[in-house]
Amino acid sequence: MTTLYGTSQSRAPRSLWALEELGVKYNHVPTGVPETRTPEHLKRNPNGHIPVLEDGGQHFWESMAINLYLAEKYGKAPFWPASVADRGHAYQWSFWAMTEVEPHLIAILMNKLFLPAEQRSEQAVSNAAAALKAPLGVLDGHLKGRQYLLGNDFTIADLNAASVLSLAAYVQFDISGTPVAKAWYDKCLARPAFQKARAMK
Repeated sequence: MTTLYGTSQSRAPRSLWALEELGVKYNHVPTGVPETRTPEHLKRNPNGHIPVLEDGGQHFWESMAINLYLAEKYGKAPFWPASVADRGHAYQWSFWAMTEVEPHLIAILMNKLFLPAEQRSEQAVSNAAAALKAPLGVLDGHLKGRQYLLGNDFTIADLNAASVLSLAAYVQFDISGTPVAKAWYDKCLARPAFQKARAMK
């Protein structure tokens, strides 16, 4: 049985979304942060983080790696691209989201919600919001004339990038200044598989 360990208060929903899109039969074990330091969980992921995927007798961690593994093992074209070039672009946009977008959204999240009040910085929030303008501009420009990142079809690239950007709604970061990207984002997050994943514990 394929099993995913993690909760909605982590990066696990992006992997739950992938499982739902792929139609994989799986077991979801809600695993919170306090449980990630138990000996049992550390056997799954010695880093003590979530999510963790158990599949085929093996454990996989790092949510983006999990998603790319799932797409390659269980996906078919167009969700998992057929050509090497398109798969390369799927990797590209997945890593782009993790390196160019997520750190700034995490900075906003920490300084708005998670850090103790005395450690929060409005300047850090402003700096992160300003830093997001460039990558969002890149996304907006790329999507002009396209339905999705690789063309006319929703792929793992869209799922991975949109899952990172979904944090924007949580921290109330407005991306309407890049309307093409915003329309793509809304379309991705309206998918039933995302809605189901986000509703899980």
